[in-house]
Amino acid sequence: MDGYGLPAQERDCRTWNASPAGGRHIVRVVTDGDEKAGQTGKSTVDERDGLMEAMEWIADVRADDILAPNLDRLARELTAQEAVLAYTWALGGRVFTADHGKHLEDDPMRTAMRQMRGVFHQLDRGLIPKRLRDGRTTKGEKGGYAYGAPQFGQQVVDKELVDLDDEKEIEDLVVRWHEEEGLGPRPICRRLNEPEVSSKRGGRWHPITVARVLDPAAREANRQRSERDRARRKEETRRTRASKILGGMR
Repeated sequence: MDGYGLPAQERDCRTWNASPAGGRHIVRVVTDGDEKAGQTGKSTVDERDGLMEAMEWIADVRADDILAPNLDRLARELTAQEAVLAYTWALGGRVFTADHGKHLEDDPMRTAMRQMRGVFHQLDRGLIPKRLRDGRTTKGEKGGYAYGAPQFGQQVVDKELVDLDDEKEIEDLVVRWHEEEGLGPRPICRRLNEPEVSSKRGGRWHPITVARVLDPAAREANRQRSERDRARRKEETRRTRASKILGGMR
């Protein structure tokens, strides 16, 4: 999201290593994914396949050190950063970052500065979603459009909802078929798909999509259901992670 993708990170690491301060032999390059789909530094350590592999290489004495673009890319959470550093040092390894160089284990002043930077970086990242939520709430209170994709027949222009004429005509047609001919979502869906009338996202129509056009309350109910599903999946992920951590401690 910040434009600092994996190729740029690797370039910075290799540039630092080619400098007089570097000079190590790079034996393995690991990442937590590719340019299109990877885990972020915010993910927990056990979700970071590349980071786990790097620490395994240190533990197996196949590598001596870890080099990362910066500590933020090593791990976003301060506790995770410190855990990775402590683990690597305990195994006799060293940690370098392209923006700082070697991170020392036994330097109290630098340790305090490193941890303070981590605290403020973590605080700043935590405030970003809060500012976004507060902004949406304020805009919604003022009558502006603040949440989700526009429903069929509408679009966002200058951050305000306005009618989309082409879709509005289809919406009026759907409502008329329902009110005048008594057609339900499935028959209406078949009528729309026969001449290949595009849905909101350009695909074929589905009865659920038609039902949402006929009943805006159904759209809101679906949104709330989706939020509950996301919350449930998040809780399941948290419990699974906790079970893995507890299992590893036994």
